[in-house]
Amino acid sequence: MKKSKIFIACDTTKISKIKKIIKETNNTELKIGYKLGLEFLNSKNGRNFLTKLKNKITFADLKLHDIPNTCKSTIKAIKDLKVNYVTIHISSGLEALKAAKKASGKIKLIGVTILTSLNNKALKEVGFDRNVKKLVLHQAKLANKAKLDAIVCSAQEIKLVRKIFKREIITPGIRFTQKKNDQKRVLTPIEAYANGADWLVIGRDLTTGNIKKNTQILIDHLSK
Repeated sequence: MKKSKIFIACDTTKISKIKKIIKETNNTELKIGYKLGLEFLNSKNGRNFLTKLKNKITFADLKLHDIPNTCKSTIKAIKDLKVNYVTIHISSGLEALKAAKKASGKIKLIGVTILTSLNNKALKEVGFDRNVKKLVLHQAKLANKAKLDAIVCSAQEIKLVRKIFKREIITPGIRFTQKKNDQKRVLTPIEAYANGADWLVIGRDLTTGNIKKNTQILIDHLSK
């Protein structure tokens, strides 16, 4: 049976917490990767820890958003980390996406669409006239044109994105409890996989409280 693929969002600067997350989420029923964001990668010991982490699937969630040359140079600058995935905002533009992709080599480049913390009201506040779904669809077309390896989008937009983008789809905003926290566009793990997600990104639902128990709750949820 094919294993469900989960990226665990390790949203902390504490090395001890990261080690605990890795140890207590270790299991044979899920395929696990570890998403390390700006908070960790910009911390004093974060980068050093990541260079020494072996035999794990790693995801540097840098969310690059800059001019083409800077995006390209940053990709080159992190190659010593030997991460498997790195993110770039699709809104950086087609030329930046192409430049980053050309520099990425074996690193899978993930295009980030509209953040799951945003909804139509929030988009209007920052000056976008299109709604979420129209913007995400347009961004999926750009990601496809730039030949990105994967795309990040809300689980609510997977079916729409899949019409355009045939490679990996990674979905944050996953909740198997009723707490949305700061997310707006969320679904459960089962709903996300039913919509066609390849990877789910789950953070606080797994890493807050009893990590082993939370991991088992997720396994049980997916086996329903």
